[in-house]
Amino acid sequence: MCIGYLGEMIQSVVGDGQRYGIRVVYSMDGPKLLGTGGAIRQALQRFPRAFGQAFFVLYGDSYLPIDFGLVQNAFEKSGKPALMTVLKNKNQWDKSNVLFKDHQLVEYNKLSPNEGMAHIDYGLSVLTPKVLDHYALQSSVTGGGSFDLADVFHKLSKSGQLAGHEVQERFYEIGSHTGLKEATDYFSREDKQ
Repeated sequence: MCIGYLGEMIQSVVGDGQRYGIRVVYSMDGPKLLGTGGAIRQALQRFPRAFGQAFFVLYGDSYLPIDFGLVQNAFEKSGKPALMTVLKNKNQWDKSNVLFKDHQLVEYNKLSPNEGMAHIDYGLSVLTPKVLDHYALQSSVTGGGSFDLADVFHKLSKSGQLAGHEVQERFYEIGSHTGLKEATDYFSREDKQ
């Protein structure tokens, strides 16, 4: 888990994950914030045996009712170095930021979405470490290390290197009071999948 501000609260509840039947290792953002991309790159450095293998990125403020196996299969079939799951949003839950046409991710643009964008980044992606190489090289030259995953996705989309996998069931963000209530209502329903 990549954690930052108040991350110790997550550590105190989740611990090493053993009581949940999983193994959890933490990568803590330092006093100089690394951004989402820098945090992932830092976490990868802790797992040299896994270097070169594709990995999932899941935003920590969302619950996604999704089959990870389907996403992995879509990634493997795409032949691209990265895949983003997308949901037809039409600005409903947040500003739509993905142009997805004919089962192809044409453009992702978090900073300057345009009117033709009806989909949104669902919060689950698959990446290969090589998509971060440019940023690792750049930060070693500049002495920085902070970069946003949104910039990586934007550049990948513009160069045709970002696959898209459309999902049908909405996400439940838990980073706001409204989102937390909607997630609680979802978990209270008897008909959820």
